[in-house]
Amino acid sequence: MATRLVNIVIAATDLPGLARFWSALLGWPIAREAPDEVEVSAPADQGWPLDLSFDLAPTAKSGQNRIHLDLASASAADQAAIVERARDLGARSVDIGQRDVPWEVMADPEGNEFCVLEPREDYQNSGALAAVVVEAPDPVALAGFWSVATGWSVGKKVIVPEGDFVGLVPSNGRGPWLEFLPEHGPKTVQNRLHLDVAPYPGDSQEAAVDRLMALGSRRADIGQGNVPWEVMVDPADNEYCILTTR
Repeated sequence: MATRLVNIVIAATDLPGLARFWSALLGWPIAREAPDEVEVSAPADQGWPLDLSFDLAPTAKSGQNRIHLDLASASAADQAAIVERARDLGARSVDIGQRDVPWEVMADPEGNEFCVLEPREDYQNSGALAAVVVEAPDPVALAGFWSVATGWSVGKKVIVPEGDFVGLVPSNGRGPWLEFLPEHGPKTVQNRLHLDVAPYPGDSQEAAVDRLMALGSRRADIGQGNVPWEVMVDPADNEYCILTTR
């Protein structure tokens, strides 16, 4: 039995500020606000229960993120409007070596990179958030791991000179994709963004941990202390958490 993706977690030094930015940019409401966590929830009509969860970070971001978000657009005019709205909310365009591409590379108020994509047929059912993009030394292998961890299937695979590109599509065909592309460089710091998965009813957290460890994952200590979730790293050393059954 697969676990399911429930949260995209973003570390922030200004929890309410960054949560308000992403809430306004995506059009997702703030569902819960506490001193150490703020949750922004996808609308029910997206078809996939998913939260952006903002956790308090002790330090500011350093280096380019290994995991980033891609935003969908419906037309060239819509893409331009999203870019303008992002700038009005405090984002800026950034150069990470992307050269002449049809998407806009930006950074949120805390420096987290994200892309505003040109219209693409693949994301017509994704809602505002097109994809969660993960850099990997072996995109095919890591996509295989996360296919088991989420229960999502391969929706596309593209071979490019830099390496394979693999996209996993949600089981109901709606909501953001989970995509893997060749990394720019090895991981050197703890990821600013990570994923949370949870077992389905009838499964257990312990069984999920054992199942994913058998696929190359392992437990990790990032100073979390005594918490009810298991902090793990995937086969490419990306942190993620296995929550309790819900």
